[in-house]
Amino acid sequence: MADNFYNEVLIEHNIRPEFKHSLTCPTICLNGVNPSCGDDITLNIKMDGDIISEITFEGMGCAISQASADIMAGLVTGRTKAEALHLADIFDRMIKGDISENELDELEEAAALRDISHMPARVKCAVLGWRTLREGLEV
Repeated sequence: MADNFYNEVLIEHNIRPEFKHSLTCPTICLNGVNPSCGDDITLNIKMDGDIISEITFEGMGCAISQASADIMAGLVTGRTKAEALHLADIFDRMIKGDISENELDELEEAAALRDISHMPARVKCAVLGWRTLREGLEV
């Protein structure tokens, strides 16, 4: 039953991504590429001081990279830079299989990607948006 829920979450974010569109005058614009499978996204982030007021992405890629980027955008919108980096760290550790249940809860829908750790070829797809977010915020 839980597997079906997680599959539905990924399918929904891939078919109807809420955050996949352009953004006028982003504060941060950064391209992320996964050369092993061709995923290519551009994150557009609008900052209001230390708060991520808006984040969108554009580009092409597999269902996992697109769903992960959409889930990430929804999760970090309205959060501080530090909170977003904290969630990116938790996501990275989840993919590596090193996470507590409490931390998993913090990831909300992003927890749907937890089983990707068992599919090494897809890990880079799942982390592309998160890695690009970290690179953009750590500048």
